[in-house]
Amino acid sequence: MWDYTEKVIEHFRNPRNVGEIKNPDAVGEVGNIICGDALRLTLRIDKKTDKIIDAKFQTFGCASAIASSSVLTEMIKGMTVNQASKVTNKDIADYLGGLPNEKMHCSVMGMEALRAAIGNHKGAPLKKEIVGQEKIVCKCFSVTDKKIISTIKENNLKTVEQVTNYTKAGGGCGKCKSEIEKLLKEFWEKEVTKGVYQKKEPPKKKLTNLQRISLIQDTIEREIRPQLKADGGDIELVDVDRNKVYVKFSGTCLGCPATEVTLKALIESKLKEFVEEDIMVEEVKEWE
Repeated sequence: MWDYTEKVIEHFRNPRNVGEIKNPDAVGEVGNIICGDALRLTLRIDKKTDKIIDAKFQTFGCASAIASSSVLTEMIKGMTVNQASKVTNKDIADYLGGLPNEKMHCSVMGMEALRAAIGNHKGAPLKKEIVGQEKIVCKCFSVTDKKIISTIKENNLKTVEQVTNYTKAGGGCGKCKSEIEKLLKEFWEKEVTKGVYQKKEPPKKKLTNLQRISLIQDTIEREIRPQLKADGGDIELVDVDRNKVYVKFSGTCLGCPATEVTLKALIESKLKEFVEEDIMVEEVKEWE
């Protein structure tokens, strides 16, 4: 039996937003019932604010697939389309308190359905035929080379087993495993050639509190505030206590159900990248 978190079990037993929106503004479909997993996501989007005001799903799959779909609809309601486009499969898994490695493909399916729906909202056809260089690698589960490569890149995958966990490719007859291994080798060789993954830099010198505050303020102004303002929101630095950073939201960010995701996916990740790796961010709703 899989080791599921309480949140996964709760969303499996009591899934939210099951069903289909009549005359939806966006539709995303991924998977294939014949192959084992399928998800249809429908969205209602406010034309004036571009916010997702309702989301419903229909899925055919395991407990993880149902839970991932359920929590996805909860996460994106209240987000703008732009904010929702930044949601990753890792955000879905983290929101659930984690998923077994062998079930990570369920979170990927949720992310793909969301991106397909957003593409449909922007004018892309509901279903796209495989064309050009995109070809099916895993015939058992109809997984393409494009999906495998994008999943490797987004989740930093290094082994065939990890690719199978995240995409199901190679989980059937196994004949495609050599092709998956080839894609892994080609991808990482190109990344090394580009110099994207170089040797780690020497440890940074310990920052003084003044240096830390200055870097935090600079990162907020340069990397974070522009993205929030693009969606009508804003952020204020309230206080810094060693590695804890307290911020306050305003504008469309204030009271948005997506702030928990925004804190981790955008603000905290940027501060970890440009300031210090052990930084933690907390939202302040009232400050005396």
